[in-house]
Amino acid sequence: MIKKLIHRLLGKGDRSAGPVLGTRTEIGLAEHGIDPSLLDERATRVVKTLQDAGYEAYIVGGAVRDLLLGRRPKDFDVATNATPEQVKSLFKRAFIIGRRFRIVHVVFGRGREHEVIEVSTFRALLSESSAQRVTGNEKTSKTELAGKSHVVDESGRVLRDNVWGPQVEDAARRDFTINALYYDPARQLVVDDHGGLTDIRAKLLRMIGDPETLYREDPVRILRVVRFAAKLGFTIELATRSPIVACAKQLPEVPISRLFDEMVKLLQTGHGLASLEALKAQGLGRGLFPVLDAVLQPDGSLPEGPRGDFVRQALQDTDARVADGRSVVPSFLLACLLWHDVKARWQTLRSQGEPPVPALQQAIDQVFDARVGDISGRGKLAADMREIWLMQPRFERRGGSGPYSLIEQPRYRAGFDFLRLRADVGDADPALADWWEDFALGGDDDRTALIEDAKAAERAVRQQRPPRSSAEASSADEGPEPLAGPAKKRRRRRRPSKGRGEGGSAAAIDAPGGE
Repeated sequence: MIKKLIHRLLGKGDRSAGPVLGTRTEIGLAEHGIDPSLLDERATRVVKTLQDAGYEAYIVGGAVRDLLLGRRPKDFDVATNATPEQVKSLFKRAFIIGRRFRIVHVVFGRGREHEVIEVSTFRALLSESSAQRVTGNEKTSKTELAGKSHVVDESGRVLRDNVWGPQVEDAARRDFTINALYYDPARQLVVDDHGGLTDIRAKLLRMIGDPETLYREDPVRILRVVRFAAKLGFTIELATRSPIVACAKQLPEVPISRLFDEMVKLLQTGHGLASLEALKAQGLGRGLFPVLDAVLQPDGSLPEGPRGDFVRQALQDTDARVADGRSVVPSFLLACLLWHDVKARWQTLRSQGEPPVPALQQAIDQVFDARVGDISGRGKLAADMREIWLMQPRFERRGGSGPYSLIEQPRYRAGFDFLRLRADVGDADPALADWWEDFALGGDDDRTALIEDAKAAERAVRQQRPPRSSAEASSADEGPEPLAGPAKKRRRRRRPSKGRGEGGSAAAIDAPGGE
């Protein structure tokens, strides 16, 4: 009764029964105003290939939403009534992926410059009662899931959804009205079944159907609500917002790799700080992502002081890079989020008598086990983060051949960017970061002079220290003390740069993306 009253007050229909078929509305160029120059030529080619083969096909979802907002979409998806096997047969490089949702990746180009157009088949509008039900989850019920097309677990969460249907049913299956939009580039026609264009103009985020039912089917939709609200600056409709906190209790049932990917999208697609604020506003700041739990306070906010400033600056730099169209990598930002956790464990192990470098390696292992867990791609991600962290004490050593070998490391730029970020918020000595910047940019004579200056500064520091015991001397031989004393301040030489914060050209892995 309360839900019906809310919907009546908001001018919406009764959604308690779940998604319902909309009314197909075709919108021409004069009304939607999409700029054809914002289209992706390869996505248009995929649509044309499917249409020429006799199938119905559209650019769909977030790409259409962004086109209507006058933005160039980052990703282009296509929807069609062709089955995955039929789609695959039309393209030279096409791969069917996924089990929960079977889709096709059509690949253009090779190497780092390749582009993937994701093609999905229109899905039928099915009720939970029509699904087969299994106990357990994706991992524990693999045998029961084999060969089945529409399966839910005991809570109603969808485990398999591969039943095809017409476009009007596919539109009803999409989560938000603003994403249930289809664009035919040949006819320059937008198909809108659920008032998505009206909601875009009103800056309103509204789910199609009953939000509580939809959140139960796929709890990750909760995070998508938060992400889109932060990204677009839209208001979340009351009926869409109300069940979020209660339904969020089902998020721990989602596979950890999928949650991890959603967290990266929240933080690394150009609106990281806004996403943290949106999570806090919906009561989701802590308890969802162990990585964020390492830095957030109980109320979901970043702490004051160097720890919070460090993360805040890292997110601001990432947002700025995305806004400028530059690359970002998850390893750098995640290394920033977990740095103070690593540092605290490192200092604890050092206080227990562990040598500096082994203590740092143990601290890193502990943080990975506690905060990251077993996720797809962890090996490469962990290797890049580990290298950034292990490079920090090496910056303290500025004698001999060490500096020369360090600047030749493939991840040197990422490690230096990390040091500079630490220095900017008071977590490292700014003069140390200045020294390494001068060393990397200097000629042979400059570098020799810098090393001599560093030696002189270290001698002066040693002369001021009280005599050490034999045990302290032995420990010092194992490696440098973490966060050593200040270096001599030098005039800085700066190379023109587009920014800092993601390892520069040393970026090694791409961030998960897509809408």
